[in-house]
Amino acid sequence: MTQPEARQPGTTSSLLITLAMQSLASAAVIAPTVVAAGLLARMGLPTAAVGIYVALVYLGAMVASVLGMPIIARHGAIRTSQCALGLCALGLALVATGLLPLALAGALVLGLGYGPMTPASSHILARTTPAHRMGMVFSVKQTGVPLGGVIAGLVVPALALGAGAAIALWVVAAAAALCALPAQTLRASLDVGLSRGNGWPALDALLQPVRVVWQAPRLRTLALCSFIFSAVQVCLTAYLVSYLTAQLHWTLVAAGAALSMSQTAGVVGRVLWGWVADNGPGARFTLIGLCGLMMVCGMLMPLFGPPTPTGAVLAVLLVYGATALGWNGVYLAAVARLAGASQAGMATGGTLAFTYLGVVITPPLFGLIANEWSNFGLAYAIGSVPLGLCLGAMWRAWPREKPTFGGA
Repeated sequence: MTQPEARQPGTTSSLLITLAMQSLASAAVIAPTVVAAGLLARMGLPTAAVGIYVALVYLGAMVASVLGMPIIARHGAIRTSQCALGLCALGLALVATGLLPLALAGALVLGLGYGPMTPASSHILARTTPAHRMGMVFSVKQTGVPLGGVIAGLVVPALALGAGAAIALWVVAAAAALCALPAQTLRASLDVGLSRGNGWPALDALLQPVRVVWQAPRLRTLALCSFIFSAVQVCLTAYLVSYLTAQLHWTLVAAGAALSMSQTAGVVGRVLWGWVADNGPGARFTLIGLCGLMMVCGMLMPLFGPPTPTGAVLAVLLVYGATALGWNGVYLAAVARLAGASQAGMATGGTLAFTYLGVVITPPLFGLIANEWSNFGLAYAIGSVPLGLCLGAMWRAWPREKPTFGGA
C-alpha cells in the first residue's frame, strides 16, 4: 500500500476518468426524472410516482455499495467501474421501454450499476491524494454527480421534444456504455494487488463496512446525517422539473435548463466547499454551514408560484443546488480522513449504505406529500425539517474547540 502522500503514475488520469464515469452514471440515473411526466403517463401512473423509480434505483445502489469493496478487491476499481457503467446503460434502456415491469427491473439494474462507482473511485484517490488536499480532490471527483444532472437537464429535454423520450434515454445509455472504453488504458496500472483466489466473503464480512462505521461515533454521525442530506439532494433533483412545470407552469425546456443551472451550481459548490474545508474552518463547520443553507432554501420553495419572478426562483435554486448537491466531497473527504487510507474504501462503502437508505425511503414519502396536497413546494419545506437534527448532531460529534483550519 502506498503512502497517502505518494503520487502514483496516472493519478491525474485516474481522477479524470473517474470523474467522467461518475458523470455518465449520474446522467443515466437522472435522465428518466426529466421526462418522468411522459413516461409515467404511458404507464398510467401520476408524476409523483417518480419517487418509486428513485427508491428502486437507490435500493440497488445501497446493496451494491456494500458489495463494492469485495468486488473491487477481486476485479479492481477500474474493471468494477466499467461493469457498473454497463449496468447503468442496460438499466436505462429497460426504463426507456415505458413498460412497467421492465422499467421497475431497469431501475434496480441502474442502482446496481450506480452503487459501486463512489467506493471504487474513493479506493483509488485515497491512495494517491495527500491528506491535506483530500477535500479538494474528492470534491472535484464528486462534481461528476451534478455534472450528470447538467447533461441530463440540457440534453434530454431537447432530444425528447425532437425524437421522443425513449430515444433521449437511449442516447444517454449509449454514452454511458461508451465511456467505459477509455478507462481500459488505465487498468494495468490501477487494478493491482487483486485477490481473486480468496473466494467471496461470507455475509458477516459483507456487513463489515457498515459495522466499522457504526462502531466509530464520528463516522456514525456522518453516516446518519448523510441519510438526511442525500434525501434532500435526490428530492431536489428528482422532483425539480415536476415542481417547475406542474406548480410554476414553466415549459419542459425551461425547467430542464433550471435543473442544469442548479446542477452546475452543485458542480461549483463541490469544488468551492472542498477548498473551504481544506483552507478554512474544516469539514465540520463547512458541513454545518451547508446544512443551514439547505434548510433555508427548502423552506422558501412553497412560497413560489406562477407570478414569482424567474430570477428570484433561479437565485434560490442556485443556492439550493450549490448546497444540497455540494456537500458530498467534503463529507467523503471527512470519512476518508477519519477512517485512514487503509480503511477509506471500506468506510466509504459503509457510510454510503446509510446515504442510499435515505434515498430509498424518502422520495416515495416526498411524492405522497406532494400528491396529497398537490404541492411540491410544501414537500420541499417538510423535507427541510430533519436538517435541524443534523445541525445538532454534527455540532456534538466533534470536540468543542475553535475551528481547526484544514482539519476534519
